[in-house]
Amino acid sequence: MNKQDFNEGLLGFLDASPTPFHATLNMSMMFENAGFIKLAEEQKWKLVQGKKYYVTRNDSSIIAFTYPKSNNYTMVGAHTDSPNLKLKPNPVIKEHGVVKFGVEPYGGLLLNPWFDRDLSLAGRVSYLNSQNIIKDALIDAKKAIAIIPSLAIHLDDKANKDRTVNKQTDMCPILTTNDDFEFDEFIKWQLSKLDILDVKELYANELSFYDTQKASHIGLSDDFIASARVDNLLSCYTGMLSICSVSDDKPMLFIASDHEEVGSESTSGAGGSFLENTLKRMYSDYEEYMNMISTSIMISADNAHAVHPNYSDKHDKNHAPHVNKGSVIKVNANQRYASNSKTISRFMNVANSLNEPYQEFVTRSDMGCGSTIGPITATRLGIDTLDVGLPTFAMHSIRELCGSEDAYSLYKIILGYSD
Repeated sequence: MNKQDFNEGLLGFLDASPTPFHATLNMSMMFENAGFIKLAEEQKWKLVQGKKYYVTRNDSSIIAFTYPKSNNYTMVGAHTDSPNLKLKPNPVIKEHGVVKFGVEPYGGLLLNPWFDRDLSLAGRVSYLNSQNIIKDALIDAKKAIAIIPSLAIHLDDKANKDRTVNKQTDMCPILTTNDDFEFDEFIKWQLSKLDILDVKELYANELSFYDTQKASHIGLSDDFIASARVDNLLSCYTGMLSICSVSDDKPMLFIASDHEEVGSESTSGAGGSFLENTLKRMYSDYEEYMNMISTSIMISADNAHAVHPNYSDKHDKNHAPHVNKGSVIKVNANQRYASNSKTISRFMNVANSLNEPYQEFVTRSDMGCGSTIGPITATRLGIDTLDVGLPTFAMHSIRELCGSEDAYSLYKIILGYSD
C-alpha cells in the first residue's frame, strides 16, 4: 500500500466513523473483508492455529489477532472514543421560540470551536419490538440538523478578551422552530431509514453530536489532514491496516478500546478485562500465557502534541515534535507514559532499519502530563509497553490537524516489528 492509498482510506474511515460504535462496525467490516473470523464472547471458542479472528465488546471496542500460537506478539493499542457533546437522556428543551437539546460534554473537549458548526447526530439506540425483544441499532442523521450559534459580539464586549463557556447553559444545540417536535418520532424516523419499522417502544440511547464537515487534505502540498476525531481514529486506522497487512503466521494483535478520554475504567475500556480475557482464551495454559506476555510488546498508539508555531513556549524546546517529521516516542518520568529504555530502543532499531524518522516528546516539567492506555495495559498485563504518538495540532478540538506523512510512516514501522 502506498501513502496516497493509505491517506485516501483514512479520510473515508474518519468520515464514516462519527462515534465509537460506527468506528467499531467499520473496523469489523474491514476485518471480515480481510478474512478474519468473528468470535462472540458469550460463546465457546474453538481457535484453529493459522487462522485469524476478531471480537467486539459493547459494540464500541474491538480486538483482532492472528493465531500462529507463538510468542513474540506485536500488539497495537488505540482508542475509539473522542471528546464530543453527548445527548442527555431527556434532551428536549423548548423555550424562546426554538427547540434545543440538552447535552453533556464527554471528555476534555475544547468548547469554543463547537460554536457555529453544522452538527449532526449519531450513535446507538435500543428499542423493543413487537416480539418483546430488545434490539440495538446504529443511527446517523448524516445531514446538518443542529447548530450552536455564538452570542453576537454586540452583546458580549469581552468575547475576544476573556470569554468563558458555561457547559450547562451555553452549549445547547438548536434544531428547529417547530414547537411540535417530538424526540421519539425523530428517532423512529432515523430507524425507518434503516428499514427498522417494528418499534414497539424506544428505550435508552447513546447519541453524540458531530461536525458534518468532511475530512480533507489541507496545505499547499497537501501537507496536513484536517478532520474531527483524529484523536484517536488516526491510530485505529493505522493499527487496523497493520494487522490486515501481515501474513497469518506473524503473531500480531490489535485492540481499540472505548472510554480512554474519560479514564478507561469501564467494561469496554483499557482498564477493563477485555484484552486480558481474550489473551487467556488464546492461551488457556498459564505457563504458555506468561511466556507469551514476557516475550511480547504493546505499542500504545495515540496522538502527540506537535509544537504549535504560535505557542512554542508550551513545549520543552528539546522535545518539541514537528508535524511530518515522524512518529513521536512519548516519555514521562512519572509513568504517565509506559515507555522505557528497552521498548524505546527496540522502536528506534526498527525505525532505523527502515529509514523511518522518529521524534521524542517530554512535557514541560512545569506543566501537567496527560496519559494513555499504555500505563493501564502495562499495569494490568505486565507486558513491555511503548507509548508512541502522531504529531497533532488542536487536539480535542472539533477539528484537529495532523500531518499527511506520519501515520503512513508509523504503519511501516509497525510492520517492521514482524519482519
